[in-house]
Amino acid sequence: MTYELLQEYWWFLISVLGALLVFLMFVQGGQSLLLQRDISNRTRELLLGSIAHRWELTFTTLVTFGGAFFASFPLFYSTSFGGAYWIWMIILFTFIVQAVSYKYRNADGNRMGRETYDRFLIANGIIAPVLLGGAVSTFYYGSDFTVQMDNLTKDPMTTGNVISTWGQYHGLELLLNWRVVCFGLMVFFMTRVQALMWFINRIDDEYIQKWCRRQTVINGAVFLVLFLVCMYALLTATGLKTVDVHQFQIIRFRYLLNLIQIPAAMVALLVGTLLVLGGLVRTVLSTEFRNGIWLTGTGSVLVVLALFWIAGYNCTPYYPSCTDINSSLTIYNSSSSQFTLETMSYVSLAIPFVFAYIAWVWYKLVK
Repeated sequence: MTYELLQEYWWFLISVLGALLVFLMFVQGGQSLLLQRDISNRTRELLLGSIAHRWELTFTTLVTFGGAFFASFPLFYSTSFGGAYWIWMIILFTFIVQAVSYKYRNADGNRMGRETYDRFLIANGIIAPVLLGGAVSTFYYGSDFTVQMDNLTKDPMTTGNVISTWGQYHGLELLLNWRVVCFGLMVFFMTRVQALMWFINRIDDEYIQKWCRRQTVINGAVFLVLFLVCMYALLTATGLKTVDVHQFQIIRFRYLLNLIQIPAAMVALLVGTLLVLGGLVRTVLSTEFRNGIWLTGTGSVLVVLALFWIAGYNCTPYYPSCTDINSSLTIYNSSSSQFTLETMSYVSLAIPFVFAYIAWVWYKLVK
């Protein structure tokens, strides 16, 4: 494969991992529902029992997603993870707290109390989707950084080999951008809807069935409003087009144009949206329908794939810089070498076996 094709291939793999991660975050959505006051201890245990061992798949996918980004697009990894470290450290900390909570909340000799660990799970269920959704939205709205590639060849005593520099808030400035916050909240409510669909599918309890369907109406309505707002903001947003390796042109309605010019993204977005709507409507209108998770889950994967594709393909920087547009990162100027990408491509042939293993583990858990 050519170097350009390898770069596009690895962005596709990143897209697939990102889409699967968003689907698997129904675990976080389920944890956030523990905040509701109208559930008993018995109901809480049934809800957590249905998602307890699936958090490991979510965490594994998150680590794989980050590792794939590091290996294929190291300049993004060093720029985002090294600069916006407050956001990423908070996300990772909440996932660590989640793992500890599942291990010790029911352990013998638990001195902190089950309620304390439940609060940790709620924190992970709220913070992780909001911040991850906000971090992904920077693929469109950018971040406050400047890339200085020539520092690699300068004296490290004077530059410290620092490639990218950030503003004083190191990623926290994202929380002041209403579009980023809206995107994060949309992902949060989507994970709650997915979790409710999962509970309806897996738990045979009359009270939980009724409670989940009531919550689906509320959370589904909020999600749809946020989805419409986010899509309007995105498709009317100004973006960048690559002119040269580190030169870009400002284009109005950039992501709307990408959606039109990338037919696969258009089809994935439309089909995914219809599947999500279909799963929501059928779950709300029919008390006998319990397979909404597979419709909304498949739909969410397709929508996220489309969003990744319009962010990185068609000569579009997937990580725009709000400080210096010529520091923006594309899949072409931020990737590993051709040799590295080619070598990893052979390793990526094992991915179907990994997916098969995940499916097998999922089947055994369900059984």
